[in-house]
Amino acid sequence: MNISFKNQVAFVTGGAGGIGYATARAFAEAGAAVSIAGDHEDAAKSAAATLTKAGHRALGLRCDVADEASVAAAIDATVGVFGRLDFAYNNAGLHAPSVETADALAKDFDRVIAVNLRGVWACMKHELRQMRKQGSGAIVNCSSQSGLAGIAGLAAYTASKHGVVGLTKAAALEYARKGIRINVICPGTVDTPMVAKAMADHPAEMQAVIDDIPLGRMGTPEEIASAVLWLCSPGAGFMIGQVVAPDGGYTAR
Repeated sequence: MNISFKNQVAFVTGGAGGIGYATARAFAEAGAAVSIAGDHEDAAKSAAATLTKAGHRALGLRCDVADEASVAAAIDATVGVFGRLDFAYNNAGLHAPSVETADALAKDFDRVIAVNLRGVWACMKHELRQMRKQGSGAIVNCSSQSGLAGIAGLAAYTASKHGVVGLTKAAALEYARKGIRINVICPGTVDTPMVAKAMADHPAEMQAVIDDIPLGRMGTPEEIASAVLWLCSPGAGFMIGQVVAPDGGYTAR
């Protein structure tokens, strides 16, 4: 895609690796200044330093999306350094243990909801406060194919990702006439460190998921990043509250 985001600013959570870093790099290569937020500060700063060495403008920040104060501080730091906020990709998330619902632990359920759902809510809240002042902006929230279909053994994760879809649609309607577009992306199984960990922890379950992808392979982080950038671009100017599912055909059935 030939997209230019020159003189604009992007904020990416979970941006130190996987889909998040691929998206941050894509924003930077399209000319945007990029704030990379992650719960491990050293990793976020290292990722930002890599982009800076390549000639881009990048900032690495610690941000625990389950802590609203941490989110607010990261947004404030981004605006303080770059002066504005044009795009946000709320990508940070985690998996819950694969377990039958009757055997699940409340602490695991609470943790996945705190990061995957409340974390997206907290990020949108503070991103929108800045974008509302500007009268412009685009936000893409990261759900999952599990936000559109159930996967046995992953009830908590599935609930969190379904919640992101509903949260996105409601917020998108609130801001549709205020110059801010909000959409949600539902990636399928992508070759990332998080998926590699899930494969190591639950090889049989994860292999079954991969084998069930109609395209016959996992996606790449770059394929997801390209969809995020398109949703933020003027080319997607009529997209409001929409669900985009780059999943190799998984949810087409």
